[in-house]
Amino acid sequence: MVGRTMGSGLEWTFLSNHAHVLLCIAKEPEVRLREVAHRVGITERAVQRIVADLEEGGYLSRSREGRRNRYAVHLDRPLRHSVESHREVGVLLSLILRPDQPDPEAPER
Repeated sequence: MVGRTMGSGLEWTFLSNHAHVLLCIAKEPEVRLREVAHRVGITERAVQRIVADLEEGGYLSRSREGRRNRYAVHLDRPLRHSVESHREVGVLLSLILRPDQPDPEAPER
């Protein structure tokens, strides 16, 4: 969960909530926004606003499959800040969601 109190009493993380939401969706394209909110530690309404931002920016697209949404992440979009704008979103996602590394949240087999 984001925003845990660290030893210094400060609450911060290296990635923004936008990045956290995008990571959750990239990992599970049919995830419910309620579950994303729980994982990120923000309200469902905040997740809805972030998803709208990501769609408007061209980082996500949404399609309906029955009663569910399915999201597609556009990996070729540049990161938004000038410090990292020379890299694409796919680089960030592949760094964090590396398929060659075990998922600490996955149940043990």
